[in-house]
Amino acid sequence: MASRSFSVPFYAGAGKFKPMSRIVKRPVALAIAGSDSGGGAGVQADLKTFAALGVHGTSVITCLTAQNPRRVLAVEPCSPKMVRQQIEAVFEELRPAAVKTGMLFSAEIIRAVADFLKRKKPASLVVDPVMISTSGAALLKPAAIKILREQLLPLATLVTPNLDETEILTGCPIASVEDMRAAAREIQARFGCAVLVKGGHLRSQREAADIFFDGRTELLLSAPFVKGVSTHGTGCTYSAAVAAALALGHDLPRAVEIGKRHVTAAITRSYRIGKHFALGHFA
Repeated sequence: MASRSFSVPFYAGAGKFKPMSRIVKRPVALAIAGSDSGGGAGVQADLKTFAALGVHGTSVITCLTAQNPRRVLAVEPCSPKMVRQQIEAVFEELRPAAVKTGMLFSAEIIRAVADFLKRKKPASLVVDPVMISTSGAALLKPAAIKILREQLLPLATLVTPNLDETEILTGCPIASVEDMRAAAREIQARFGCAVLVKGGHLRSQREAADIFFDGRTELLLSAPFVKGVSTHGTGCTYSAAVAAALALGHDLPRAVEIGKRHVTAAITRSYRIGKHFALGHFA
């Protein structure tokens, strides 16, 4: 039988081929969060963000959600055992340079996550304390808030609450950037982690303003509102972008700046899906 040899070119984009010269090594980031069947938020948004920033994304699914851009129809949590085994599987062979948490839903899941991370001590942990969806659905059981405060936040490198979550964590109303500054300082003092208070829903301002405080450095990060666009998944994307930047080796203040830049660009590049918008993660 006649034989012949051939080489397969490496695909490098639309209509372009080039030989594979070297294997690129990328850092790993892990998202521990719920799945969004609409593809706009949750783990789906996290993985898109990791990919856009050049980080290999891994995931642990904490909950299945039946949702679309308009509403959440149902939430079904994974068992704490399954959540723990997913984390173990990732850490066993793909130890992440940074971890971010999103929707954790129940006290039992938070305990499973916190117990594992307390033992393994990831280099960076970004906690997005997802409590309420953009459409108003509860994504964290009331009994779980106490466990979040006591067991997970003390492990965090950074916590990234939006205004509603900031009010729940501090017990104080937020109506201005000065309120955000005071809340950031209170959260940092109470839990010992850096905080990024996200003020995108503070419509009294001309720009989307966020406050970062780590006990020493305070940053005011602002960007113009993008008019005519209504999206969800911005909080997930923001915290995932910060985690990706940390995985790439940036320090925390710089990582927060990269996160702000990425989420602002993603909103600016939003595209239509049916009657709704989706974030444009990729340039």
